[in-house]
Amino acid sequence: MNIQHLQLFLRVAALQNISAAGREMGMSAAVASAQLHRLERDLGVRLIHRTTRQLSLTADGLAFLPHAEDVIASVEAAKAAVGSGERRPTGLLRVSAPASFGRMHLMPAMSDFMATYPELRVDLRLSDSLIDLVEGGFDVAVRNAELRDSTLVARRLAPDRRVLCAAPRYIERHGQPANPEELAQHQCITLSGLESWQFDSSKGVVSVKARGRFSADNGEAVRDACLAGMGITINSTWSAGRWLASGDLLEVLPDFPLLQESAIWAVYPSSRLLAPKVRAFIDFFSACFGDTPYWDAEMSGLKGSMEGPA
Repeated sequence: MNIQHLQLFLRVAALQNISAAGREMGMSAAVASAQLHRLERDLGVRLIHRTTRQLSLTADGLAFLPHAEDVIASVEAAKAAVGSGERRPTGLLRVSAPASFGRMHLMPAMSDFMATYPELRVDLRLSDSLIDLVEGGFDVAVRNAELRDSTLVARRLAPDRRVLCAAPRYIERHGQPANPEELAQHQCITLSGLESWQFDSSKGVVSVKARGRFSADNGEAVRDACLAGMGITINSTWSAGRWLASGDLLEVLPDFPLLQESAIWAVYPSSRLLAPKVRAFIDFFSACFGDTPYWDAEMSGLKGSMEGPA
């Protein structure tokens, strides 16, 4: 069985388009279609339904897909093991990441990552929607949400510390709450779906239903509304850290820390071995961010620059 045929099949399954998959692999649509026919002939089954309007996997194609993924992952792992692991990661690395985190923290370091691994090509897709890795054909995804899918493996890239904050102009006009209960008297800016705020106190956990006139489904929009003096909000330090460091945002209720068990994760399908290119991505960015990421170091006065990684 030809490995290139398997790789082509995986890209066709992900893109739902033979021509697009062929272009990714440097071949014409005719050559790509011929290679798929050869794979089907070798297996003795039809893998793909082809019509003039759409393409989909047959039942046999769907059953074959995870096995093809495992074979390709095993081949990549075997190549990496040759010569005591000296072979460098190669090929196309497809990455999905949240839009805000990707723009603010992946992109500033991406040129260094690609310079470190010159034989890698990177396809980065930024979206706040939860992407299906296998269906989307992604090798790895960056997420800051709790991992609920048992078919995925998560590796921690960085802590995701969250604080309650407000702009000085808001505090000047409305004052500071003395405790979480007083948030009921303030404008709270909420991220859609995260209206329940929990705080640690000497009396135990305090839960507050945050209410206000403005909410959004994007963390940068929530942060910018807070910077504009529209209210009090929760924001991750990776998003608001430079403004907290500069004083353009102030931490609110520092004696009542938010209850949180959040982090920035790299996730990949558990059905696959950890491919060298995925390992390279995880190792590079976990080292780039570290246990005390530069955005938290800035807030603590441990680093002078506020422009991200060098």
